[in-house]
Amino acid sequence: MVIKKGTLLVAEPFMLDPNFKRSVILVCEHDSHGTTGFILNKPLDIRIDALISDFPESKAPVFIGGPVAVDSIHYLHNVGDLLDNSVEVCPGVYWGGDFEKLKFLMENDLIQDHNIRFFVGYSGWTEGQLEEEMQDPSWVLDEMDPNYLFKTKPFVLWQTVLHNKGNIYTVIAQMPDSVSLN
Repeated sequence: MVIKKGTLLVAEPFMLDPNFKRSVILVCEHDSHGTTGFILNKPLDIRIDALISDFPESKAPVFIGGPVAVDSIHYLHNVGDLLDNSVEVCPGVYWGGDFEKLKFLMENDLIQDHNIRFFVGYSGWTEGQLEEEMQDPSWVLDEMDPNYLFKTKPFVLWQTVLHNKGNIYTVIAQMPDSVSLN
């Protein structure tokens, strides 16, 4: 596999970087300027309407998207046909779109909480940086399935993706978070 928009980056089990330990990242942009993605399995205990004062009441999940620009809010959703200017990342998953229209659609229950995930900050790499990390290897690549984002519980996502990848990854998925737990 090659890194491209719609690819999953799954942290190898011994990654020590606290920003990315056991994380699953959806690559939303990969070009000559670098790579942008969002961590799919680090939920925050806050509601989006608490972060944005004029946002409609919502229980849609909010996640740490990554360590870059943590003063920004991003969103992934499955309603690209409703939300103008959203970008298809892969079949069934869209990034961004008209924010004012998003608020209107959510306020009128045309977009439900289960259709969208919000992210504080993002994960980013400069040109060539992620490819260098792949040489270590720090990441395992996999294909995105919209169910990973919208149906799988975040606390089991890392294990689920590796298990579904099969072969040796099924064994890796069963490794405890701490080697002292062996």
